[in-house]
Amino acid sequence: MDFSPQSPQLQEDAEKRIKILQVIFIFIFAAYSIRLFAMQILSGELYRSRAQDIARRTTVIPAQRGEIYDRNFDQPLVLNADSFAVNITPAEVPQGKILELIEKLAEILGISPQQIEGKIPPQYYYLFQPLEVASNVAYSKIAVIAENVDTLPGVSWQSKPIRNYVEAGSLSHIIGYVGDITKDELTMLYNSGYNQGDVIGKAGIERQYDGILRGKDGLETRTVDVRGRRISGGLENVREAPTMGKNIVLSIDRSIQILAEKALGERMGSVVVMRPGTGEILAMVSYPWYDPTVFTRNDSAAEYQALINDPNKPFLNRAIQSSYPPASTFKIVMTTGILGENAFPPDQLVDCSGEISYGDRMWRCHIRKPGHGYLNLQEAMAQSCDIYFWVVGRDYLGIERILEYAKEFGFGEATGIDLPGEISGFIPTPQWKDRRFHERWLGGDTMNMSIGQGYTLITPLQMANMVAMVVNDGIIYQPHILKEVRDPLSGAVETTVAPKVLHKSDVDQEIFETVRRNMRSVISEGTARFPLNIRTVEIAGKTGTGEVGLPDQWHSWFTAYAPYRTDNPEERIVVSVIVEAVNKWEWWAPYASAIIFHGIFSGQTYEESVSALGLQYLMPIQGRRE
Repeated sequence: MDFSPQSPQLQEDAEKRIKILQVIFIFIFAAYSIRLFAMQILSGELYRSRAQDIARRTTVIPAQRGEIYDRNFDQPLVLNADSFAVNITPAEVPQGKILELIEKLAEILGISPQQIEGKIPPQYYYLFQPLEVASNVAYSKIAVIAENVDTLPGVSWQSKPIRNYVEAGSLSHIIGYVGDITKDELTMLYNSGYNQGDVIGKAGIERQYDGILRGKDGLETRTVDVRGRRISGGLENVREAPTMGKNIVLSIDRSIQILAEKALGERMGSVVVMRPGTGEILAMVSYPWYDPTVFTRNDSAAEYQALINDPNKPFLNRAIQSSYPPASTFKIVMTTGILGENAFPPDQLVDCSGEISYGDRMWRCHIRKPGHGYLNLQEAMAQSCDIYFWVVGRDYLGIERILEYAKEFGFGEATGIDLPGEISGFIPTPQWKDRRFHERWLGGDTMNMSIGQGYTLITPLQMANMVAMVVNDGIIYQPHILKEVRDPLSGAVETTVAPKVLHKSDVDQEIFETVRRNMRSVISEGTARFPLNIRTVEIAGKTGTGEVGLPDQWHSWFTAYAPYRTDNPEERIVVSVIVEAVNKWEWWAPYASAIIFHGIFSGQTYEESVSALGLQYLMPIQGRRE
């Protein structure tokens, strides 16, 4: 065969190979063309979006939270203070130098290196994203960082406003505090527009109305490479300014709050001051309280831990989160039930000899051990005679009707106040006792409940609602702290909270009128005539001494309203005070109430009221606030 270069056979084979290669090249070209067509035309928008995401990064500009005011809307209780946050971008720190950098930065910030290390775990060392390591940093420290920026690679800072709690003290339980969102909170709130790094309300009004106060964060979009590093000369930066949150006006009156705070003093307990005709809370004090700035300072870890471990529970708002036996204040409920059910003639007398025998024990009248003698219903209320209410409650009214009236006054149910964490108290029933202790309800249980002892538990706010129902002829308005929502720029009112009826009783109004007269007799001729019979205003109320099973230790209760008689019901105010048994026994609740009522209706301060009432010797045990 001829295999010379000019052979027709070889030329034919070469031409075949060339054609095959041409087909292969055409096939590859067609495949790439189809792929490019799919990427650029069919899926072009998707890839352009991804490319933009890679090329542009968005940074959140925190919005300032709305300010919080008292009802007078003059000076803010809470506002925003300029502050800075310090960040570290781990990947910008030379390899092996990050611990050295942390030591140097911690020394400048005045915090421990461990606080920074905890926010930059080793798995984050490769990130080009800035990680916040400290907040609430003063400008003076930022200046030091700026002066040494060449020796602090990867360190940056940004403006991050923090909350300035102008009024601390007892307002801490009402206002609450803010903090960085946790993983659990983010899981629950992500669909509500919350993101990692957000600051949210953790307690009190800050938490209850976080959606109103938080505002809308701004955005800054910048050009970066795929690892998050800034690129100069890239796409134009875009900035969307943040929108400040709405301002909130509370129903709280600052002057009454300070008056109540000082009147309670450094005694474990609480005070509630309320307008019965609207449900507005004018003051709410719980002692001990805490300083909300502990959550914004970088050097307060030890102080925060001390608060957590404090057995007196300073984070507990005792006005709504603690419950106590109502003691003799429950006789207001009993009086309403006796009259409403015609269970026992109000003028019929019961002999109080100081003690009665029932079951296997002797029951002794707590107020007057020699006995009160013969009393009718009004006198029994005025003198707080236990024997009268034991006998009438057990033998005439009965447990079922007592329970009915206790529930009528709202006991055993939360009031729905706009503060988180409210508890409902507890009203026992025969069925509950059978399930809990496998014991039947006895006459002794009814006797205990008739004077507010035994298993019955109520909160100080429920106590105030009880009096409000008597004042309002059977209507209880839902207690509330929020008064108005205002625009942060113009100050214009956007929302006003209207009174909301929580419960309306079917009890006849004449019965409530009789109960009010009986409550007035407690002041004019009964157990509270000495501390509460003041000239400034007529008061009607009820004392209570709650037993806790310890010798010489009792809860001191007083709940009342004023003025007793008025042509303007809107000026009436309810005051509910409890001083816990852990304090030295001094029967202080009635005296604290006298100071509060006098201060409100005379327009005087705590110190002026104490002087006017002749209680100067009590000044050394006033509250902390000056």
